[in-house]
Amino acid sequence: MEGKSQSSTHGEEFSRVLSKKDIFVLAFGAMVGWGWIIQSGYWIDEGGVTGSILAFVLGGSMVAVVGLVYGELASAMPFVGGEHVYSMRALGPLGSFVCTWSLILGYVGVVVFEVVALPSALAYIVPNFNAIPLYTVAGETVYGTWVLVGGTGAIVMTYLNYRGVRPAAQFQSILTLVISLAGVTLAIGAVANGQAPQTPPFAGAGMAGVFTVAIMTPFMFVGFDVIPQAAGEADVSPKFLGLFIAVSVSVAAAFYILVIWASGQAMPGPALVESPLPAAAAMEALFDSALVGRIMALAGLAGIMTSWNAFMLGASRATYALAESGMLPSSLAAVHPEYETPSVALGLIGGLSMFSPLFGEQMLVWIVNAGGLGIVVAWVLVVVSFFVLRYREPEMDRPLELPFGYGVGAVALGLTLFFVTLYLPGSASALSWPFEWGIVLVWVVLGAGMYACSDGEVSDNAATPESGPELLDD
Repeated sequence: MEGKSQSSTHGEEFSRVLSKKDIFVLAFGAMVGWGWIIQSGYWIDEGGVTGSILAFVLGGSMVAVVGLVYGELASAMPFVGGEHVYSMRALGPLGSFVCTWSLILGYVGVVVFEVVALPSALAYIVPNFNAIPLYTVAGETVYGTWVLVGGTGAIVMTYLNYRGVRPAAQFQSILTLVISLAGVTLAIGAVANGQAPQTPPFAGAGMAGVFTVAIMTPFMFVGFDVIPQAAGEADVSPKFLGLFIAVSVSVAAAFYILVIWASGQAMPGPALVESPLPAAAAMEALFDSALVGRIMALAGLAGIMTSWNAFMLGASRATYALAESGMLPSSLAAVHPEYETPSVALGLIGGLSMFSPLFGEQMLVWIVNAGGLGIVVAWVLVVVSFFVLRYREPEMDRPLELPFGYGVGAVALGLTLFFVTLYLPGSASALSWPFEWGIVLVWVVLGAGMYACSDGEVSDNAATPESGPELLDD
């Protein structure tokens, strides 16, 4: 059916309404969210300007290689669900469930984080915002204003996605423009008024500082995989879809590097790290204006919304894909007859996020860290799926077929396995017990329970590209 993506099980349809621009801003907005506003000072303090830039070059290169693997798979199987489709075809139901359920943990973690990041940003902008203290969680006070603002934001964002992917993409375009203008303005201020502080190269930490920043880069680049999740709603050619994954990673890396350099021209790392919003503090210093600094904080709000929006889209499509294949209760595969969105999956994710401000900031840090492990595990299984399909189905139509594919895959596999080790006991960045590992354990038990409550008949339609929709050519 021209212009439509048909669900293989229930007959509902998603409209192919996402243009090239929509696809780009969804991925870029997901990657360049709130993190650069609050983390730039930490990066510069740990690794210096030069070391932090090197870390993002290394990290961006790593993720770009993984993105190339995604690109080939997305061009061959451009259907809603992304990773679920690839792993289903290559690894079967169990491997696919582990891959997709791990990915959903990461996506939901980001959504939950943004619900609390919103009142956090407002606390910087609005005087006396922290009001009506309720209780404490892990030493962090939970304020009534945070609960109200975060919960309201969750309702609004869920409703925006519920009404259709096109309004959500338009919203993303506007906010991504705001973020881009903020970054450019920061760079202009650095060129016109910046003066690099006299600090030692690599902040005196050497390569140790570089790697301290580098291990954070995978989480900063999470978001490129939203493109495969929305593939069934993209009105672009399969080859273009695959290429855009690597392009979006490169542009995001350039943006991060620009922000690091510009911030480093404004203030030394120790001064930046003392600010709750280092990028806003750098902007204020460069233009000698508190008002300009607050405008940068508003760009941070835009970053929150773009990540929130993109990961709400990605999480709901991944949940829909599992349910549509019979691995989760079939009700989660319901598609709204008018808005053509996975309405029940969106409602579930939005409902969970509404209550997240009740647990305080520290609880959400644990969720994000645990979610990072889920994302990297999904990456590993996607790369394994790439190898399996290359070996088992060499004749598969691959509009974007990577040259030296096995070599690229080997590099991607090595990098993703390295990322996994960063979360394991013995690593300096290992997950903590009982909180973060506890979240992982709860997620595993929840997944097993929902799998057991599913319809019990796993459909293999997602594993068969021939059964899926045909993308329109450019």
